Amino acid sequence: MTVTIYALKSCDSCKKAIKALTAAGHELKIIDVRADGVPEDQLAAWLATHGGEIVVNRKSTTWRGLDEVARSAAPLDLLKAHPTLLKRPVIIADGTSHIGWGKDVQAEFGL
Repeated sequence: MTVTIYALKSCDSCKKAIKALTAAGHELKIIDVRADGVPEDQLAAWLATHGGEIVVNRKSTTWRGLDEVARSAAPLDLLKAHPTLLKRPVIIADGTSHIGWGKDVQAEFGL
């Protein structure tokens, strides 16, 4: 099974996820959210499935750099303007999206 992972090269959580998933034998297709971007329809689907509170990373350096006006924008507009606000990694396997690299996501992959 090929697993698609939306990541940033500099993100520690992404690095850990890629290493663990590769070691577990998963074939990965890695998409860099900064270099490659994320299609708007994909962002909208994740927001519909998981909600803005989950998908938008409010702990990121990018978020801290935004003023209150920018932060008040709709989640889809925020993510289109600032792709690094995406909580990472986003892992797609068997048509299901998983956000982050917490114990719950690791368990989904038997790790």
